[in-house]
Amino acid sequence: MTQTISVRSRMRPAESRLIAAVCGAHMMSHYYMLMLAPLLAFVRADFDVSYTKLALALTVFNVVSGLLQTPVGFLVDRVGARVVLIVGLALSSTAFAIAGIVDSYWVFIAMYGVAGLGNTVYHPSDYSLLSHHAPSERLSHVFSFHTFAGMVGSAIAPVTLLYMQSMFGWRGAYIGAAIFGFLVLLALIAQPEPAMDPTHAAKAAAKARKNNIIDTGWRLLITPAILLNLGYFILTSIMGGGLNTYLVVALGALHATSTDIANVALTALLAMNAVGVLAGGFLAARTSHHAAVAASGLTMGGIVTALVGLLNFSPALLILLMGISGFCVGATYPSRDMLVRAVTPPTAYGLVFGFVSTGFNIGASIAPIIYGMLMDHGQPRAVFLLSAAVSILCVSTVTFGFSRRETR
Repeated sequence: MTQTISVRSRMRPAESRLIAAVCGAHMMSHYYMLMLAPLLAFVRADFDVSYTKLALALTVFNVVSGLLQTPVGFLVDRVGARVVLIVGLALSSTAFAIAGIVDSYWVFIAMYGVAGLGNTVYHPSDYSLLSHHAPSERLSHVFSFHTFAGMVGSAIAPVTLLYMQSMFGWRGAYIGAAIFGFLVLLALIAQPEPAMDPTHAAKAAAKARKNNIIDTGWRLLITPAILLNLGYFILTSIMGGGLNTYLVVALGALHATSTDIANVALTALLAMNAVGVLAGGFLAARTSHHAAVAASGLTMGGIVTALVGLLNFSPALLILLMGISGFCVGATYPSRDMLVRAVTPPTAYGLVFGFVSTGFNIGASIAPIIYGMLMDHGQPRAVFLLSAAVSILCVSTVTFGFSRRETR
């Protein structure tokens, strides 16, 4: 019996190569999203503009991504995920190359708009390809590798970009990053999309019938299950984005934690978040109760975060607790993706994943303002308590919407 399961869940080589290329593209998407942060001072000095004017680049990027991701998801389901992913990665890489080559502030801003358009393809295309070409028995693992690849892109961006800046200036760093993207693009182009395994198609169709899922096009997006998923993505983005951004300053203001210790705590939070993603993939493969996994991880993460806001722990315990919080939340991500897939028709993966992923853009736009106001009004404790409250609130989106669904 074990042998049968092992053979049945083994991916074909062509599928494995395609999935690896898709994960590489997701790594580049996160790499590109962090392009400006480590190079901000150098770009500002070169263009001789204020930080506010330079921040317009990120605003344009996020607005374009947020507005167009759902239409691009619809396009993915109509013309094919692989071709849309190739075009998007090509757009992103070209935009950043031009931003580095052309000496113009307004061209720089415009290229962030183009890069925002390129950024719209990753989640709808990636999740469509993964859902169609990964064996159901290994899908949660594949989702976890995909998320982890994005985290790797975020992790390597600052150090590699600063190194290239030290060698060739910030423009050279942008061009170098674009070349990196083009190499990943070539790897993606070199992997043709294999014919879908008939067993995958049969299982997907059977799951849709079992859960009474009917493809209704745009109307699908306003069904309660999809809207709850959108809420899930918005809330987790607010929770994580605010805490990650303000953890160091909030700890300093609340508990007089040194900057060095606070940064180590932040590193523990982010590193264990990535470890939790991989662990969550293995956990999700061994259960059909993905709503329970998501709810438990979010609850634990919220409780630990609240404790850090309420009590002044020793440095070692603070670092340990932030690592536990990161791990618990990270472990929910593969189950989150399985929940979305469970309420999505096989012909609408691009549309639905594109739509719910706009929650990231919405949350990322809201979180800095809310948490920044708390810090400006001398309420650092509220940073932790709000993050914990949002985490617990997020539990309701899975408890009410998906706890009774079969999601494996």
